[in-house]
Parts: sequence; structure tokens; C-alpha cells
Amino acid sequence: MQYTSESVEALVEQLAQLPSVGRKTAQRLAAYVLKMPRENVEALADALLDVKDEVLRCSVCRNVADRDPCDICRSARRDHSVICVVEEPSDVQAVESTGEFRGVYHVLGGAISPLDGVGPDDLHIRALARRIDSSFGQAAETPAPSDPLSNAAGNAADDATGGNGAVEEAAAAVYDEPESAENASPEEGTGENGGGTSLDELPAGREDVQEIILAVNPNVEGDTTAYYLQQMLEPMGVSVTRIARGLPIGGDLEYADEATLARALEGRGAV
Repeated sequence: MQYTSESVEALVEQLAQLPSVGRKTAQRLAAYVLKMPRENVEALADALLDVKDEVLRCSVCRNVADRDPCDICRSARRDHSVICVVEEPSDVQAVESTGEFRGVYHVLGGAISPLDGVGPDDLHIRALARRIDSSFGQAAETPAPSDPLSNAAGNAADDATGGNGAVEEAAAAVYDEPESAENASPEEGTGENGGGTSLDELPAGREDVQEIILAVNPNVEGDTTAYYLQQMLEPMGVSVTRIARGLPIGGDLEYADEATLARALEGRGAV
């Protein structure tokens, strides 16, 4: 349906570009906006502009923040020896909502996905390594782990898709790719806006990392990313762990898939 108003039609088209928003939903949202008081519409518009103009990436953890470093990285009440690695900023909010984690975070900006052309150099992996060892990558490139990444991709594919040789070959192809200069620059802690605080400027002892918790998604891409990080970080002398996988609270066994049940059995504990 085309609106007689070009302004409304333009709004519908813009709203329909949002994730999980189809044209029907966009039309309902546009109709709601038309009924909103002008001051509410202006507040919404200001909030959208502020997100683009004011929000930046923390130069330490790469999470979204209003200042650099972010409040979590600045906090003396946080355990800076434990870093929880997540894929996206929204994952930080999910972990924070539990109220159980008092460490700090590192946002990768995605997951390794060879089939989508996303390799380690496209993520904030080297910035994570430099939080553990500030000299990482300064003298000579750290050699890639001896085990091929295709093993992780193959195991993940076996769990999720029954095995996919294309994933194994593609993963092996990106494993040894060097980080591009374009992506390496912001990793030095300069921040996306050219400012920022490097790790050397944080209080002494704040980044004495002892454990890395991998809180990546339980899928092929997450498994591949977890394997890559494990092989790269363990030689640095830190403990690399991953959050458990199993049945959700209130879930029924009959509706669980085989891979989830298998993981739940492997991770069983005493009552």
C-alpha cells in the first residue's frame, strides 16, 4: 500500500530497513508516530541523533559508551583479572542483567565466519591479546597455533549441520590471514574518534588478566571463534574457559535438539 503522503511513505521505507521490521510493522509504527505529540517525536529524533553523534567505542573493551574508557573499564570495583569475551555490545547487557559477573568485558564485534568472509583480522581479537600482553604484535607476529582452525569449524559443523567440508576449507583459509592495517590502527587504543586511553594509561595492575571467559554464541561461528581464541590465548599463560551449554530453565527434554542434550549430559554436575 502506497501512502498519499510522501513524508509518511518515506518514514515507512526507513523504518522497514530496521532488522526484524517488515513493511506491515513499519506501517503500524508510522501510524503510531503520526499520533504522537510533537514533543515526543522531537525527543525520539534527538535520541536517534545522539546515538550517532555522542556514543563511541571504548578504546579498551570496544563496548559502546558515552566516554572513553567506559565506566566498566574505569571501575575499581570490577575484577580486571577476568575478561568476559562477547560478540556484540548487546551481549554485554545480557550478561550484566544477571548481576552475577563482576569482571570486565571485551567485545569482538562479531564472530569468525569463513563462509561470510569474516576472518580474525575483521574482529577486535588483537586488542584482546594486547590486554593480556601489551607487547603482543609489536616485535614479530605471533605464529598461528599449530592446529588448523578447520578442526574447530568441522566440529562445530558436525554439531550444527552434520558436517560441512566447505566450512572447514574456508576456515583454514582465513586462519593465517594477517590483520589489515585499516583494522590494526584502532586496535592500538586510539578509539574510533581519534581519542581514547591506551592500556598503558590505565592504573597499574588493572589489566593483570588471569582468566578469559568466552561467552560467544553456541553455533558454528561461535565454536570456530572460541577455538581460535583458545589456541591463541592459552600460550600467553591465561586460563581460557567458556560458558556452559545445556537445557534452559523451564525447558522440556522432548523439545530439545540432540546437540543441546549431548552438551547438557557432558556438562552434568552433582545434585
